[in-house]
Amino acid sequence: MQGDTLQQHARDVAASLEGVTSGHPFTPHLEVWKVHEKVFLIVTDDDPDLQIITVKVDPHQADALRRDVDTITSGRYLDKRHWISIGPGAGITKQLIEYLVHASYDLADDRELGRQP
Repeated sequence: MQGDTLQQHARDVAASLEGVTSGHPFTPHLEVWKVHEKVFLIVTDDDPDLQIITVKVDPHQADALRRDVDTITSGRYLDKRHWISIGPGAGITKQLIEYLVHASYDLADDRELGRQP
């Protein structure tokens, strides 16, 4: 998956979720997606050679993803335990991006903690 495709797919998934807003509160080059004022996705678009997204994850899952996929690294700009950055490369699929954006949204959404199955 190419970097621009990865980023656009993450945006499309995020835009489909309930209660989401997006903007550029820090810099024009960081597109920040929030649910109930909590960040769950950052799209970095200031460098065509570094087309990444950054999402919130469970720390154990973050460790496994960084170990298993070369283009997943510690979160750029954020807490290195709870955030990962994903760039284009082998193993990065639309399904993985969709899963990670949804999981990040769920972690950031306070209401998610009180939901019953």
